[in-house]
Amino acid sequence: MASLGSLRSHAAQLFRNGDVVAALRAYDAIVAAAPFHYDSRLRVADCLAAAERMDLAVPVYRQVGWYALKAGHPLVAVVAARVLEAAGHESDDLMAALVVQYGSESEMVGKMAARIAPPEPETEVPAPDFNTAPPADLLEGAAQRAAHCLDHFDGYPEFVHPVALLSSLSEGAFRRVLKTVVVGRLPAGAMVLREGEPGESFFFVVSGSLRVFDIDGLGRQRDLATLGAGAIFGEMALLSAQPRTASVEALTDVDLLELTSSSLAALADELAQVADALHKFTRDRLLRNLMATSPLFRPFDRLQRLDLLRRFTTYDVAAGTPVINQAEEGRGLFVVLSGQVAVEKAGADGAAQPLATLGPGSVFGELALVRGGPTTATVSAAGPTTVLFLARDYVSRLVAGVPEIKDYLDALADERELDTQLLLADDELVEEDERVLI
Repeated sequence: MASLGSLRSHAAQLFRNGDVVAALRAYDAIVAAAPFHYDSRLRVADCLAAAERMDLAVPVYRQVGWYALKAGHPLVAVVAARVLEAAGHESDDLMAALVVQYGSESEMVGKMAARIAPPEPETEVPAPDFNTAPPADLLEGAAQRAAHCLDHFDGYPEFVHPVALLSSLSEGAFRRVLKTVVVGRLPAGAMVLREGEPGESFFFVVSGSLRVFDIDGLGRQRDLATLGAGAIFGEMALLSAQPRTASVEALTDVDLLELTSSSLAALADELAQVADALHKFTRDRLLRNLMATSPLFRPFDRLQRLDLLRRFTTYDVAAGTPVINQAEEGRGLFVVLSGQVAVEKAGADGAAQPLATLGPGSVFGELALVRGGPTTATVSAAGPTTVLFLARDYVSRLVAGVPEIKDYLDALADERELDTQLLLADDELVEEDERVLI
């Protein structure tokens, strides 16, 4: 016996090495033992296509696509449909059903939504004996099993989860977006994005696992996240027109859907609707990440965090626009949601000296609130930036009522003061009135 995960990894390696028959035997063994593992059924079709038996592969792709639609995994159906189209076969019925079932006008989306989960990687699977000759009818038998193993299953969910971002579009926009997506089927180890590249597209993860990492100041790789099926990535650089801030590498074989800036532009009438949906999706995800990671929200439970978040006002700030002006009264607390802000202090000669660049999650404006007095630095958007703002009166109530918030802001203020003193000092710390209060 072998675990499903280990046999699947072995099959993927065999396929990459060009041993299509051995890979097919492994995937067929998984399908026989765990027919709900739709990705292995899809890989059976890939093996048949690689063996130049597209006549056997086509029914498998179609049946896997229909199963995925009904089971709550619609993006798998997109991959199956695109493979069929590339081979010259029709798939319009799959795409039409996807839009009807998962579009904004569908009565199946939401409510008591569910999806059929694939078997766990630890599931035991009888491994084939690769030392023996494969059955003479291996291709036909594997195709038959992968296409029809769930023909009599009828336990599909009555309601399905929406497709992130896409289900909020009109059915017309949904259809046009689906026509523009590019399917990427990449092997383990492939680089999807590289840090510093221009952001010209974003991706939906259909299957597989990916690693997100960046390079620190010493040139070392630093893991940031692991992405799996259903994840969306790459949209921040696209929306902000900024270079990628991290790299993404495939840990396993992955299937991706890519939506490029050029394909978005081709949507014409629906472009504004798609852009609005993308901005809303990105903002909601940034807010969830902020709540999960910012020390500002740490003292509160989930419901309290949501209540606090509702008290913030969101502002989209154009590049170069001041958020805080030097010498004004502190108006409240700011948090960078996306983009960057530049902190500068004007000296006696009027020349501005850069002090810091703050990125997503950074809090600013606290010094003028905690220490009192006017601000003595200007904070401006370094590029297209979104900031959250919490008014001074509410911050005062928070500080008075939640000791942890007071401690956090005090510590942040002390750290900012010291950083500024060290930056502005020549041989000794600057005078008290030279501190930067932002």
